[in-house]
Amino acid sequence: MKKQVLMAVLPLMVWGCGDPTDADNDGVADGIRDPNNVSVVVPSTPKGTVSGQVLSTTLQPIADVQVAMTIGSQPTGKSATTDASGNFVMTDVPAGAQVLLTFSKSGYSTLRATSTVPSSAGTVPINNGNASFGPVTLTQLNGSLSVNVVTPQGRPAVGAKGVLEVDKAGSVILSNYDQANSVVSKVYVEATADANGVMTFNGIPAGIELARLNGSYNLWIAPMDSNGDGVVDTGGYSHSYSGSTIVTTQSTYLAQLNYSKPTGTGNLAVAGSNVGSLRSLVETDPLRNMVRPGEPIYVYFNQPVQPGSLLVRLTDEYAKESLPVTASVNVGGYSATINPAGGIVQEGKEYNIFVRAVAAEGGSNFSQTGFFFGGEQSTPRATSIAEARYKEGTTVSPDNFLINAGEKVYINFSAPLQGPTPLVGFPDNRVYVFIDADITENGANATGKNDDPGEKGNTTGVGFVLMMEEPLAPYITNSANPELPVFSILPSTFSSRYYFVYSNAPENLPAAGANAVPLKPLNPTGLNLTVAFSKLQLRTSATYENIWGQPVTEDLAVTTVVQQPPPTSN
Repeated sequence: MKKQVLMAVLPLMVWGCGDPTDADNDGVADGIRDPNNVSVVVPSTPKGTVSGQVLSTTLQPIADVQVAMTIGSQPTGKSATTDASGNFVMTDVPAGAQVLLTFSKSGYSTLRATSTVPSSAGTVPINNGNASFGPVTLTQLNGSLSVNVVTPQGRPAVGAKGVLEVDKAGSVILSNYDQANSVVSKVYVEATADANGVMTFNGIPAGIELARLNGSYNLWIAPMDSNGDGVVDTGGYSHSYSGSTIVTTQSTYLAQLNYSKPTGTGNLAVAGSNVGSLRSLVETDPLRNMVRPGEPIYVYFNQPVQPGSLLVRLTDEYAKESLPVTASVNVGGYSATINPAGGIVQEGKEYNIFVRAVAAEGGSNFSQTGFFFGGEQSTPRATSIAEARYKEGTTVSPDNFLINAGEKVYINFSAPLQGPTPLVGFPDNRVYVFIDADITENGANATGKNDDPGEKGNTTGVGFVLMMEEPLAPYITNSANPELPVFSILPSTFSSRYYFVYSNAPENLPAAGANAVPLKPLNPTGLNLTVAFSKLQLRTSATYENIWGQPVTEDLAVTTVVQQPPPTSN
């Protein structure tokens, strides 16, 4: 024994004391035969092993399981097959390598797991580092699960397609402190509902096996397009069942598909439109209710509407008669395009619109009256007086075709306006109308004008009060059978229709001056009226604005007043 130790040490001593050479650069002095390479003492590329055992969920060995190994990024790997005890081993695996093992056998779930081969023991590389996989547990694919799929209306959902995910279908205990999320063992099975709406998933782990692994069944059923038009008729369905639940119930589960509308939408409503009043009654800003002439009206619903249920009515500002309009439902019922007939929508005019629809699912009803204005937001138009007219109050009168005390004179502007409400006792928020004539014919000055209130140029600055009369119904042209509106319309707070009361008390509101002593009858031919918006600006910060948001600050005049015949009594 001593001789052997001496022989092993002697070469090193000779090398250290003499002048040895290492011509082949193998790390050992020339002439040394045992060992003849330093790698025998300290391996330059250490190797390791990968081993493990595969069992069933009842901890019985599973033989003939194929184990395929991928080593890092190497293009080729290794493989092994478990023996009768479920064991396997693969050698000559580079130490420090990350390996991916895939366990598979017909009739069993597939499992994939990663680990790292040890590369050191203490501080010296070794050739016996082992990555242990095990025990590995695989489930048998001999179970089934049936689901009875029905439509939102409760009918069999024939042809519905679903996917069942089984997670987890296997388990493994890893060495080297690897985490459980490096193990993947899932089973995916597809199925189609039969004529009774029953969807059966075969070739899955039985509930009792999944219960042992604390796994679950995750079911997804796709939305249905029963008529093949590319638009889904129902929503989908998703649910998760634990293995323990399957064991305890052992029944066919019911899966009722959702409606195709988004969850929680509630009743049918307009989610968006270029006419804001259709979205909400508080959307009265004209710029959010402006439609360019020739442009459609777009309506977007929060859920699909029934085909053919969309009803649209369109009228002008007075709601007297229906205007021609067409409407179509798009995007599977989620939107509608409303097209007024060509040339119907004109710039600066107000229109009333009524939209009604029924939800395709759930049966909720949407009914909304709104309004909009013709025009382009970016191109406002100056305001002018389009027309002035008055109407007789009776059919027989000695003063027929003349403006009598208490009669209303209407002034229609080229675009709807909104302004402050005139109040008695607060002249600063009133706009006055002045008549360019000597309405009392007292000849106070050479031009036929005097200082009476209501006459243009009078020193009191008081005229006839301008009042809004936003139409909510057609003009009354037949007192015995007045026309009804096409539909009940809502005020927009903007109107092109204003008026003043011709009386001997112009500074008061109509209620105070309508029954005043009649004034001298006035022939309307060539009558000149001026609406003094500028005087309002001198007195208060209040203003009149048109539908483009522009303040009206200049006086507007008209020279012709049209007489409207009195209403008939037949």
